[in-house]
Amino acid sequence: MVFLFAEPNLSQDFYRFIWDGELLNNFKNPYLYLPKVLIEQKDLPIANAQELYNGMGDLSPKFYSNYPPLNQLIFALASLLGGKTILGSITIMRISIILADIGIVYFGRKLLKNLNRSPHLIFWYFLNPLVLIELTGNLHFEGVMLFFFIWSLYLLSIDKWKTSAVVYALSILTKLVPLLFLPLFLTHFKLKKSVSFYTIVGITTTILLAPFYSSEFIANYSETVGLWFSNFEFNASIYNIIKHTAISFFDAKPWELIKAYGKITPIITISIVLLFTFLRDNKNLNTLISSMLFILTIYYFISTTVHPWYIIFLTLLTLFTNYKYAVVWSSAVILSYWAYGQPDFKENLWFLFIEYSSVFAIILYELITQRNKKRLFCKN
Repeated sequence: MVFLFAEPNLSQDFYRFIWDGELLNNFKNPYLYLPKVLIEQKDLPIANAQELYNGMGDLSPKFYSNYPPLNQLIFALASLLGGKTILGSITIMRISIILADIGIVYFGRKLLKNLNRSPHLIFWYFLNPLVLIELTGNLHFEGVMLFFFIWSLYLLSIDKWKTSAVVYALSILTKLVPLLFLPLFLTHFKLKKSVSFYTIVGITTTILLAPFYSSEFIANYSETVGLWFSNFEFNASIYNIIKHTAISFFDAKPWELIKAYGKITPIITISIVLLFTFLRDNKNLNTLISSMLFILTIYYFISTTVHPWYIIFLTLLTLFTNYKYAVVWSSAVILSYWAYGQPDFKENLWFLFIEYSSVFAIILYELITQRNKKRLFCKN
């Protein structure tokens, strides 16, 4: 509530959110128009257009929107109810995120009970400083995506898998991250049931995508999403090691390296997902959730860009497992904020070393501890 009427000061993304919402309210597809082109038009029907454009910074206006359809509908609602003011739109978006967090507490507690875990664990998410700052404060919509995601898992836990499939699609249509986990349901269900689950997810997704579809939509959206693999870098772990080794010993060019690395990352990610799909017994919901946790963790380790708010997904997932390293990471990732205060946005590699060494250490400790517990259990 302290953040309710405050403008975010660690993110510029909200300017683009409002811009996209204004476009949608004026019956313009946000996936088809570049802000840098629209701003040159006379009589542009966007409230506070110049202020929004300037607030986006240099990067965002050059690219088509990469926010999924359900997210766009929230932007449009915020723009519609915000009284044509930036602060009004911010307030509506913030209320939606707060309501989503309350929903996460509600369904999260129910899911924890169904998994025979303490329901109070959900407050490690709800009262987490990273969650408060990055979701409520800086208006990142991971919270809305996680609301649908946890709701879907809860429905799975009470065997309402058809409704779960619909809600899971809503999670994907808010943020794309849950797409990573779809193959796991192939081994969670039997074949016939998994096909039905995928069909429901596909139909729900298609219905919500249909109003935005055009011949240019797929090309524009794919191009924008692809940039995250081959153009941007922030708070990376393994990539930073490879990058500085290649530059120091092989005189590699950074811009060539990240493009090559960006082509390999999707292949590695797909391989990891398939390994967890077919080499683990994901029939049990506990195992399914831990598979999701490990897939997302490895994905972030190999990514070139790991913004602080990305760790929030891990922070929530970990509460439903026997691992707690993501809670440590949600604290350590704050060290990456150093770059926000630098004129050239330059990262401090020593801070990144402290962040990731602490995370790797606790992961190693927990993996060893859990393996020893399993051995002891088997002996008994």
